[in-house]
Amino acid sequence: MLKKSFLNKLLLGASLIGGSLMAASASANVGVAFVHGTGQQSDAYNDYWTGSMIQSVIQGLPNSSNYTVINCDFTQYMWDSRASGCLAGQLTNFINNKGITQMTLITHSNGGNVVRWILSNPTWDSRFPNIINKTKEVIALAPSSGGTPLAEAVLSGNAFEQSLGWLLGYQNDAVRMQQESWMASYNANWLYGTAGRPSLPKPFVNVVGTDVESAIWDGDSYCGGYSQNVGLEFTQNWLDSCSDGFLNCSSQSAAGSVWFYDKWYTKGGEPLSHAQSRRNCFYLDTYLRNRI
Repeated sequence: MLKKSFLNKLLLGASLIGGSLMAASASANVGVAFVHGTGQQSDAYNDYWTGSMIQSVIQGLPNSSNYTVINCDFTQYMWDSRASGCLAGQLTNFINNKGITQMTLITHSNGGNVVRWILSNPTWDSRFPNIINKTKEVIALAPSSGGTPLAEAVLSGNAFEQSLGWLLGYQNDAVRMQQESWMASYNANWLYGTAGRPSLPKPFVNVVGTDVESAIWDGDSYCGGYSQNVGLEFTQNWLDSCSDGFLNCSSQSAAGSVWFYDKWYTKGGEPLSHAQSRRNCFYLDTYLRNRI
């Protein structure tokens, strides 16, 4: 009799807990924020991501109006008020205006570094703790977590190498920051999530681009912009065999954990160049939509 009574209480408790979890899940107000990479943006919706990419991804939200597209000055160092301070302000407004209780941050390239600054330094800015608390996870598309040799080329290379600034911006602080030796120092002292460092407080999952294709006869080369892909295939000369034309795979996977390498899941096993990993190319948007 005692065993039966205990079992009934146990089942009742489990039922109550399960019901509470389902209610909490149902009551969560879920959102997503799109965080651009290096550059000063005023219309990232159209100029950086494109509406077709964003509108596809947000269909995965319970309420598709719960999204924001960040526009900040990411030519600055990640800790600058115009970079992480601007990001914190726009995310705080998004949380407050929409009543967001849980959000996914989708970052591209250097945007992942700015977000990692917030996640790693909660006492730097009074707005950071609430942003961290509301963040479910970060989906980092081709993050420059380990920097890029192209930053060194633009800053200190010959005149021809310096002309590569079209790709990431000419000699600004964000480019200076993304030199491999500088990022190694930041990762060792200021940022979490890399080998030997504390874990980030929220999941930071990477999508890694492994190659660039720009054959003029291949229709896939035109997704994300044919001229950009031609340029990225050229800049692979400064990079490892596994790279997206801007970042080595080792840099993209340096922080957090790998969600997938492009060819694992993309349509036809296509690679994602650095230009394509922020566009709705080869089902990338579908995977993002399903995850959020």
